[in-house]
Amino acid sequence: MTSPDFLSVVPILVTLALALYTKQVVIGLFGGVVTAVVLLTGWHPMTVLEELIKTHLVGTLTDSYNAGVIVLMVFIGGFVALMEKSGGGPAFASKMITIIASRARAQIAAWCGGIFIFYSDLGTPLIIGPVFRPLFEKLQVSREKLAFIVDSTASPVAILVPFIGWGIYIMGLLQKEFEQAGKSLDSWQVFIAVIPFQFYAVLAITVIPLMVLMKADVGAMAEAENKAAKEGYTVVRNEQDNNKIEAFTHKNARAHFVFLPLIVMAAVLLFMLVPLGFPFSSVPGSVFRAALASAYFLAACTLIGLMAWHQVRTGLEGVALYLQGMGGMMQVVIVLVLAWTLSSLGHELGTAAYIAEQAQRGFPAWLLPLVAFLLSAIISFATGSSWGTFAIMLPLVIPTAFAIDAALLVSIGAVLSGGLFGDHCSPISETTILSATGASCRQYDHFKTQLPYALMNGGIAMVAFTVGGWLASPFLFVAALLAQVIAITLIKRATKRQT
Repeated sequence: MTSPDFLSVVPILVTLALALYTKQVVIGLFGGVVTAVVLLTGWHPMTVLEELIKTHLVGTLTDSYNAGVIVLMVFIGGFVALMEKSGGGPAFASKMITIIASRARAQIAAWCGGIFIFYSDLGTPLIIGPVFRPLFEKLQVSREKLAFIVDSTASPVAILVPFIGWGIYIMGLLQKEFEQAGKSLDSWQVFIAVIPFQFYAVLAITVIPLMVLMKADVGAMAEAENKAAKEGYTVVRNEQDNNKIEAFTHKNARAHFVFLPLIVMAAVLLFMLVPLGFPFSSVPGSVFRAALASAYFLAACTLIGLMAWHQVRTGLEGVALYLQGMGGMMQVVIVLVLAWTLSSLGHELGTAAYIAEQAQRGFPAWLLPLVAFLLSAIISFATGSSWGTFAIMLPLVIPTAFAIDAALLVSIGAVLSGGLFGDHCSPISETTILSATGASCRQYDHFKTQLPYALMNGGIAMVAFTVGGWLASPFLFVAALLAQVIAITLIKRATKRQT
């Protein structure tokens, strides 16, 4: 490792600049990796290319931990594709619709459905939006409200689940930083411990039932609800009929297409891990990833069999869809590989040591969670990518937290919350676009109706992370929830006085 100096942070600066300018995190990460290789090997193009491929990219791919995470991500991608295209989600939602007769129940049912479709942040808008849209139209609940519910139960739910794509991706980034720092921390245990500090995710989920039960529609959302209730959809939203996506449905699809594969997955995990002491004692990461990959594979086989048995899709069609879903994970794998490579190159350059040295000169430890939250929010808002934000920010925040003895769990939670907050506020975010499309409303209408609630939750999270820098108590999320209730109550009263 070279002596740490300002040049060691140049790859990070290049990554940030390119990611923000192009709004493509992959381009930013690749630019940062190339810059780091140039700093280590010199400016000769062929030498840089040879070292980049032979030593760094191939080295990253052949690492046993990295390879295990990539295999698991690919298995998850195949299973999610099957779930989204099996027709089970709409069949499950249709069962719920039969017992719904009020506007409030419709909104709570869509919220519950979004939480239940936890296995994919993109699956929620693709399933819940199109399935609940006719019911919302019938009960004259605005499509903007449906888009808000869908968006609030997509990424915010997925980021809290450790055994799906979001959790595996984040734990992969965490483990690499722990190894580089020489810390014997288990990424699974750290992820679980960080959940109480994911303030924004929790607030984004809980705001929906509070808003519905307290009838706290404000600003643009209140206007959309009033228009839907008075004018219906024929007048107000007819121009959006060409902007719809439809969930895959089939007359033979059954609700147990959702339940049985998940039961199989849980049974396989218990069968393979309980004899090793899980969940009461630590299980080696390689064993856990192998068990999880096996569980996803057997769950996928179960779903392929169910679809074939009920004549929804043939076995060959199911396998083809599974392989297609595996291929769909390539961009995520590319981001992971580049993030791991940049982290390793940063270790050689002394990036973490330089940042830590600068932080120790006067940066207060209590301020790190707040700064991490704000920077993550800015990057995520500008790029529309929370995953890319995690890949950029976690390698910066974790070494700094170790160096200045800041609250590690709170700081990690700040990066995750900031990335999610920026993504929620960003009009170019993939989930923002899909949520609007799934609910069949204008993208801008969804953006402006959701923004006040996102800003409210973001403001509460900012205060929580400021306090969390001083007091790293997991009970802070209770105070954050209480603050959310008070904020909604005050906003509702203020809105009533204005009307």
